Amino acid sequence: MVIKEILTPEVNPAITASMLYDLVHCPHRVWMDLFADPTKRDKASPFVQLLWERGAAHEDEVIERISGTFLDLSHCRGDERERQTLAAMEDGAELIYSGRIISGDLLGEPDLLRREGTGYVAGDIKSGAGEEGATDESEGKPKKHYAVQLALYTDVLERLGRSPGRRAFVWDIHGREVLYDFEADGGNGKSQRLWDYYQECLAEARAIVGGKKRTLPAYASGICKSCLWYTACIDVLETANDLTLIPELGRSKRDVMFNQVHSIRELAEANVDNFINGQKTVFPGIGLATLAKAQARAQLLTTGAKPYLRAPVVFPSAARELFFDIEVDPMRDICYLHGFVERRDGDNATERFVFFLAEDPIEDAEERAFADAVRYIQSAQPCAIYYYSKYERTVYRALSKKYPHVCTEAEIEAIFDPAVAVDLYFDVVLKSTEWPTRDFSIKTLAKYLGFTWNDPHPSGAASIEWFDRWVKQRDPTVRKQILVYNEDDCRATRVLLDGIRQLSVRSKEARS
Repeated sequence: MVIKEILTPEVNPAITASMLYDLVHCPHRVWMDLFADPTKRDKASPFVQLLWERGAAHEDEVIERISGTFLDLSHCRGDERERQTLAAMEDGAELIYSGRIISGDLLGEPDLLRREGTGYVAGDIKSGAGEEGATDESEGKPKKHYAVQLALYTDVLERLGRSPGRRAFVWDIHGREVLYDFEADGGNGKSQRLWDYYQECLAEARAIVGGKKRTLPAYASGICKSCLWYTACIDVLETANDLTLIPELGRSKRDVMFNQVHSIRELAEANVDNFINGQKTVFPGIGLATLAKAQARAQLLTTGAKPYLRAPVVFPSAARELFFDIEVDPMRDICYLHGFVERRDGDNATERFVFFLAEDPIEDAEERAFADAVRYIQSAQPCAIYYYSKYERTVYRALSKKYPHVCTEAEIEAIFDPAVAVDLYFDVVLKSTEWPTRDFSIKTLAKYLGFTWNDPHPSGAASIEWFDRWVKQRDPTVRKQILVYNEDDCRATRVLLDGIRQLSVRSKEARS
């Protein structure tokens, strides 16, 4: 893969919290921001711009609600803000908003600095949840991209002799204060402390900034498509026939294979026996089954062969089918649309689109749309329900707890009973199929099968931005965009189901 020579500046830029935030998601983003031609950046999408606006607006709202006295340094710039921050800490200010702290090559601009004893603890105001991965059975864990930002602030405070301990906090979208304890387990299954994880990220950032480490782009569908460097990186990846264009292979596996396998074609044509040593492969962290699956997918991509089933799939038998998709605005924490394409007797001519839209971003409207959707599903019984990923079920479980008088948890479980409700992504695509595509998103697979969305760049992110415009402007054209996109997603689910039904099973022998 060809990467341009790094031109190291005479004075390396500072390591910032936003740099570490980006590094957690993609180290190459940091490299591109520092060294790539800025004219190659994509224009920020309306959704990304909305995220920026929402984040700033949420921060303003939080600051307006703060009771008591605090020092606001948001009007200061650069060195003056740093001087004012240091002076305020020296004077023992209780709470500092929009400070600036520097030590060595570390530069931090925490939203908040709160006095504890004789020191200060850093905090950030976030327009998202303060933790991730919370379920009915377990609590959430710190977000690593938040943790590295807060750890940098804490590191600077330590160096300045102003830290009472390795901890920080987030004020999140739900109004909660979430503690980040950097001496605690980082939640990655290896008992790594968050502080150790921060140190690893910091060392990597320094290596990139100092021109000692070159990074390579890597394809990750969920992350890449919203990045401003998407077009530039995808051009490089496609030219290089990069291994990360194999579904589920990813950056870490590509990197450990890269010395011996450089491209999809090389992997497709390789004698994998050369990479096997006893019961293991020569690639750390990659088992025999994973290597075999990666090569099979490489061969599909290289030869243009047809998709196939790894094992037979049995679908529910029902005269009525519902293809189900919801739209959620996570920043407003509202499920604003429940969409269904209903089909009878497998005849596409019978299809009709049924939707329940929360016209306003308020709980009454959300509850009404949810109640109407649940009643519709129950009235359609007996039927088979098809959706794509666990998201719909997760959101419906949360809505039933939020609005318990609409339906019981048992009723939600009945709706999503695996005997009649099929998650085509987890239960079928991942477990039983193979496709000659770079990922398994509904957009990718339905397009492969010939389906076309009405919008040229369909995405749930775009729908969220449209909903924001609808709420603010009440433009019926925008409302129609929201509904047409959701209907397309529902129809795409039907197209995928029909496509899977046409696939034949390929034996292990035929695959090898």
